[in-house]
This record gives sequence, structure tokens and C-alpha cells, in this order.
Amino acid sequence: MKNSKSVLIAFCLLMVVFILCRMFNHTSGFTPQFAMAIFGGAIFRNNKKWAFALPLIPLFLGDVLFQIMYLMGKSNFPGFYEGQLQNYLLFAALTTLGFLVSERGVVNKVVSIFCTSLAAPTVYFFLSNFLLWASNSGTRGFNRPKTWDGLILCFQDALPFYPNSLYSTVFFSAVLFGGYYLVQYTTTSNKLAAE
Repeated sequence: MKNSKSVLIAFCLLMVVFILCRMFNHTSGFTPQFAMAIFGGAIFRNNKKWAFALPLIPLFLGDVLFQIMYLMGKSNFPGFYEGQLQNYLLFAALTTLGFLVSERGVVNKVVSIFCTSLAAPTVYFFLSNFLLWASNSGTRGFNRPKTWDGLILCFQDALPFYPNSLYSTVFFSAVLFGGYYLVQYTTTSNKLAAE
């Protein structure tokens, strides 16, 4: 499949999944962002520009949409918030986990997608909560003390979101990778049938 067609298919898949989830999903922590980062890194490991851009573009466009809805009084949550740049950088960093997805054999691909689907939310959980705890900002989080106990409290505060982030990353990785490979297989089969 040509690279430009792959980019278009991947981008459309990411946009549809992300926007549907932002609009209709109200389960805390059940989001496609981690799977999007893994998917971008795996599918475009040889084109780093697209690997990092594809997961971040839908994230940004979704945030713009939510900001507009917030300003119109249609959402209780703004699209743009303090600490957002930190989240974008963390999601970009998680894209590198996608580079670890195996390119050899179906079983190796599935196992590596599953493992990175568990690793991405785990890495994000620890890094984002550590950064939240370490920040001097008074408007984010619960302002836990800058002690070991305060850090543990910060992790405990975020623990209710962690299981859903694991479940959702495995689920959305299956949707994104499965959808992508299904389209790729169908396109290849149609070309062969036409010859």
C-alpha cells in the first residue's frame, strides 16, 4: 500500500475513533489516546514525522472541538487546560512504544501490540502523576506534599482511572490495528482479483 494511502486510512481511522469516543464516552479513563500513540508509532515507524503527528492531530482537533463546545455551554470541561502541553509531550513520547511492535508474523504482532497496550497506560500513569505531584501549580491535582508519602497519595488519587486506561488501550488497539489491517487486506485482495 502506498504511504500516502496508508496515512489517509490511518488518519481517518484515528479521527473517527477519537471523535466518537470524545462525544459519546462518559467512562472515566476509557479513551483511545494510548492506542492511537502505539498505532502511529507502529504503522509509521519508518516515517517519524507521521508517527508522531497522526496521534497528536486528532487529539488537538478533539480538544479544539471540546473548547468550542465549552465556550458554547455544551460541555462542562474545557478543551484546553493547564498542564495540557505536558500531556501532549507524554503522548508523543508514548508513540515510541509503537516502534517496538513486531513486524514479523501475526502472533508476534498480536503479542507485541498487547504488551505495548499494557505498557503505554502504565508508563503514562507513573510519569503524568509524578509530574503532577512535582509541579508547583496550585490549580491541578490535590497539591500533595512533596514527600514520598505525598507521591504515593498522588498515585492513589489516580488509581481509579488506571484499570479503564488498560482496558481501553487493549480494546482500541484491537480496533485500530484490526481495522487498519482489514482495510489493507481488502485493498490488496481487490487488486489481486482485478488482475
